[in-house]
Amino acid sequence: MWQTIVNSFKIKEVRKKILITIALLFVYRLGCYIPVPGISSFDGLENYTFLQIMSGVSGGALQYGTLFAMGIGPYINASIIIQLLTVGIPALEQLSKQGEEGRRKINTYTRILTLVLAVAQAIGILVAFQSSIKFEYLFGTEGFMKALSYIFLVFVYTAGAAFTMWLGERITDYGVSNGISMLIFAGILSTAGTAILNQFSLLGSGDAATSATAAWSLIGFVVAAILIFAAIVTVESAERKIPVQYAKQVKGRKMYGGQSTHIPIKVNSSGVMPLIFAFAILSFPDLIMNLFGLSTENSSFYSWWHTYMGTGSIVYSVVLCLFILFFSYFYNQIQFNPDDISKSIQSNGGFIPGTRPGKPTADYLKKISNRITLFGAIYLAIVALVPSILFRIIAPNGSLVNVFSATGLLIVVSVALEFDQALTSQIMMKNYKGFLK
Repeated sequence: MWQTIVNSFKIKEVRKKILITIALLFVYRLGCYIPVPGISSFDGLENYTFLQIMSGVSGGALQYGTLFAMGIGPYINASIIIQLLTVGIPALEQLSKQGEEGRRKINTYTRILTLVLAVAQAIGILVAFQSSIKFEYLFGTEGFMKALSYIFLVFVYTAGAAFTMWLGERITDYGVSNGISMLIFAGILSTAGTAILNQFSLLGSGDAATSATAAWSLIGFVVAAILIFAAIVTVESAERKIPVQYAKQVKGRKMYGGQSTHIPIKVNSSGVMPLIFAFAILSFPDLIMNLFGLSTENSSFYSWWHTYMGTGSIVYSVVLCLFILFFSYFYNQIQFNPDDISKSIQSNGGFIPGTRPGKPTADYLKKISNRITLFGAIYLAIVALVPSILFRIIAPNGSLVNVFSATGLLIVVSVALEFDQALTSQIMMKNYKGFLK
């Protein structure tokens, strides 16, 4: 990958795209530090599991209530909703099959839904953290003036989410790789970097025992992170190749077909989506109860939920794994359609060796897909549980537990691989023979 980056800087057009990407990412990170009038920070964010995940993705901007506090979260949620609706609504499904024009219309619907979700999310956050708002620094603390302060803050945060979405689209158009993925990547690395720097600060403390513990924790973290990333890269690159043979066809004086190819089925074809769905559903009840002001002091149900369904409990881990398993199969059904693939192979004169065309081919593809999805779901469950447990053992004080979340680990690896592939394709488009060797 490093050699690819070095080679890309030798080509003027590719170097320009990389510099544009870096500049836009710098603007995004700058916006994550611009304060919003009347808000210093959202105190008590640690009580909201889902909001903690959002804060980690945004590089901590949500925790401090800055301009890009919501980051790219509303756009991600809108994209997921539109993607699911595309499967259930025939009109959207037809749009998705209409090429560039259809995708342009779907993107418009996604942007509109992003603004709606941004407004709703901003209202929810401000209601939940109204004690952190200094109304006296805005329009006032009473009646209409207080309502006007809320409207102003909702407008500011919605504008921040819209501008973040715009930055991501500009990176996609004029930079390298997918802009939305790059923004998430930058936010996660920023959060991880802050936590690691805080750990380094303990090395300079006057207490010898604290310094020694911090040093061993950092060494253990680096070793564990390398092993975990290596394992994730290995699995993310793994795929099952199903051979397909195309029969020879004579048309006029020319002969077509007769070639062999394969259908690649990735072990983790669903990516990080099952994790996002599982975490979102499990954290939603906790979010709702906190929005209504429930706590362990004033609600026995919340106390029970926090004890048995809180992050790290055995019941929570079991339910999380079951949700990951369910959503892995659910998302695989959306992405992979054995019947369509079977019809496509048969219509082009192809067949899978040892399997008859038509329904037997579809059944064979479905069986292989289900088996691979099971291993992919087990892999995601391990990624969701093992890293946090391992980091907690390495750093008992909990300072390194949230450096990389389960979704963060997968996103960082996936975006890095995607960025490398994008650079490689950009270089190869310039037809530099042997340049990548």
